[in-house]
Amino acid sequence: MNAPASLSPYSSATVTSRAERHTLTVLVDNEPGVLARVVGLFSGRGYNIESLTVAEVAHVERWSRITIVTTGSPEAIEQISHQLERIVPIHKVTDLTVSGRILERDLALVKVAGKGENRVEVLRLAQAFNAKIVDTTLESFVFELSGKPEKIDDFIELVRPLGLVELARTGIAALSRGPEAS
Repeated sequence: MNAPASLSPYSSATVTSRAERHTLTVLVDNEPGVLARVVGLFSGRGYNIESLTVAEVAHVERWSRITIVTTGSPEAIEQISHQLERIVPIHKVTDLTVSGRILERDLALVKVAGKGENRVEVLRLAQAFNAKIVDTTLESFVFELSGKPEKIDDFIELVRPLGLVELARTGIAALSRGPEAS
């Protein structure tokens, strides 16, 4: 059972919608301070950013794409989207979740220690998940794994009892399906 979304000082007291996960993309000018302003908008309203990726996507225009995964009521996400649109160096804000036709991918590096039978089991799991070995020693492996965030979560949970040492994730990159730009 989902609890109602927590209300920030900026929320309407009558809003009781359930919190939902949303993936937003923001096309911005690649200049100093833009990311801080975008993140500040979320923190100022009490919303957590679950995943954040930023990369330049148009070199000549100097545009970057920010992909943000957050959770909130549909009303709160819509309000955040409208407020983002008012930040001057932002060209476009898209809530990919609304379209329902979204492709999400994540990349992880996963270090697992193991000897003997655990080592063999880790290799079996890596093969089943199409994880690529990018480093190996006599006592550990580092795997590269990309795909849906849930797939990576599943792999991590399976290798955790076998000797998970540490992991690094890039965050979600997302696009809408079909010929239109998101």
